[in-house]
Amino acid sequence: MGSFGIWVFAIFLIVQSGYGFYLPGSYPHKHVVGVPLSVKVNSLTSIDTEMPFSYYSLPFCKPAEGVKDSAENLGELLMGDRIENSPYRFKMYTNQTQIFLCQSGKLSAGDFKLLKERIDEMYQVNLILDNLPAIRYTMKEGFMLRWTGYPVGVKVDDVYYVFNHLKFKVLVHKYEETNMANVMGTGDAADVIPGGGKGGSDVPGYMVVGFEVVPCSVVHEGNLVKNLKMYDQYPSPIKCETTTVSMPVKEGEPIAFTYEVTFEESDIRWPFRWDAYLKMEGSKVHWFSILNSLMVITFLAGIVLVIFLRTVRRDLTRYEELDKEAQAQMNEELSGWKLVVGDVFRAPSHPALLCIMVGDGVQILGMGIVTILFAALGFMSPASRGTLVTGMLFFYMILGIAAGYVAVRLWRTISFGDHKGWASVAWKAACFFPGIAFFILTTLNFLLWGSHSTGAIPFSLFVILLLLWFCISVPLTLVGGYFGAKAPHIEYPVRTNQISREIPAQKYPSWLLVLGAGTLPFGTLFIELFFIMSSIWMGRVYYVFGFLLVVMILLVVVCAEVSLVLTYMHLCVEDWKWWWKSFFASGSVAIYIFLYSVNYLIFDLKSLSGPVSATLYLGYSLFMVLAIMLATGTIGFLSSFWFVHYLFSSVKLD
Repeated sequence: MGSFGIWVFAIFLIVQSGYGFYLPGSYPHKHVVGVPLSVKVNSLTSIDTEMPFSYYSLPFCKPAEGVKDSAENLGELLMGDRIENSPYRFKMYTNQTQIFLCQSGKLSAGDFKLLKERIDEMYQVNLILDNLPAIRYTMKEGFMLRWTGYPVGVKVDDVYYVFNHLKFKVLVHKYEETNMANVMGTGDAADVIPGGGKGGSDVPGYMVVGFEVVPCSVVHEGNLVKNLKMYDQYPSPIKCETTTVSMPVKEGEPIAFTYEVTFEESDIRWPFRWDAYLKMEGSKVHWFSILNSLMVITFLAGIVLVIFLRTVRRDLTRYEELDKEAQAQMNEELSGWKLVVGDVFRAPSHPALLCIMVGDGVQILGMGIVTILFAALGFMSPASRGTLVTGMLFFYMILGIAAGYVAVRLWRTISFGDHKGWASVAWKAACFFPGIAFFILTTLNFLLWGSHSTGAIPFSLFVILLLLWFCISVPLTLVGGYFGAKAPHIEYPVRTNQISREIPAQKYPSWLLVLGAGTLPFGTLFIELFFIMSSIWMGRVYYVFGFLLVVMILLVVVCAEVSLVLTYMHLCVEDWKWWWKSFFASGSVAIYIFLYSVNYLIFDLKSLSGPVSATLYLGYSLFMVLAIMLATGTIGFLSSFWFVHYLFSSVKLD
């Protein structure tokens, strides 16, 4: 019944991940006809460079009231988002045509060069209305493609053209108060909740459920725009044709910007307004192939587990059925894991480092599972920018207490209950992974600072992150270490000999087995990995967290099984140095993920330009791979430790 409940929950998460739902707090905004709507701008982005830049770094029109930053959370800043106000102004359900925005000054040599560079690097302009990014539709070989944002310009026959006229379409849906219950995920109560009295609800209002943009390149006559002010009507008709471009970028020449907007009533309801983004071309999840992969891996892992359990159980049963004399004779005759009884719990080399890595692995693994669980349940929708990264940071800091506890308790177990040095282990656990992360991110940040990219973490944010680390994460890790020092250490079931046993010569090097073991966990990941990488580097929206949670649970199971089998194989050939091998047996999946990242860079990000962009990509990949190695290695080590403890406490070998 328990396993049935787990599968029902898993299927619910998978189904839920395909549709998503909005939780209380994500309320629709009611806009009365004629009220102003403000369009915001985000950073310019490109899949060619992976370096975001400020919208106003190019000679675009600025708002009359001046450029103002929108309130951004920690996650948005870390992701390189810089959301600012824009000069584009709409009125709800009011069509406007030929609106003049501004004319830039004459392009200086620097602006001209920069504009050409941004067009060459395929930079996209990202606009936002009512929290919805602008979406652009194009036809290619009979297929409709969807893109977020629009290109700065285009190069045709060595001539650069800029998109200076935007044709907006805003999709709206009539605001209905009785739908509020459905919006908040409580559809059954829709008829119970009243409409909310007379007051303002009698005034017809609309919700924004779609935001589309068509960019055009048109020539504006200089004498017509001379005397125009912002938001004046352009005096002659503007022909917006997507098949032709006509506004070349020239040094010393100004660029005039105009726009038009039409409103269209749509059947799309508020909870489904993100569907167009979640179903973007290329990021649609191949459900069947993932399910097929999961089924194969589950079947394979099941076979491994069954064979493994039967082998060990038969070994133990056969041994326990013998009388004492026969057992003594068997001990002399048989080789295998029974012969390493006096060495199996001998302290490994670099025991403090192992404890620190396992403690940090528990912290990262816990953060990953909790974050993905919350995301799968709908708490971190794509509508709330930056919540995923902010949530990960929050959970990571809180779980510092688990890292300290596990690292110190394992240290005391290896030291046979000695309290000495626990504070040092807890302190190192608090600084090991964050220290490496800060080193990598600071190095990459200098590259971004040098390029004047908005992806660079501001100095003030660096200070905030350091304060979070030393004022929250480190103290919590030390608290966890204190509890770990107070908790009883794990007693070994057998005594360790004073003189270590010589390990027989092996037919094959053990590191080869350890490296090969990572292929099975990688098999559970590689399909999902493509979509995650596309989300990070191609700017696509990833929102199938239900599937990701199931894949992660499966990954945990496979990592544990692979490490168990490998540890058992090493013990059977009298190799008692299993501690580090059990960690890297499952942790070696990180090597394959890094190789996959390099493969993705070469074959999928072919257009990535310049050594700076490639260095950024490889740096961030290294950071991700290190976190995965610590998490998966910890799973393998803890499962192997439990197994070895269980195995040698099940049978008395003196």
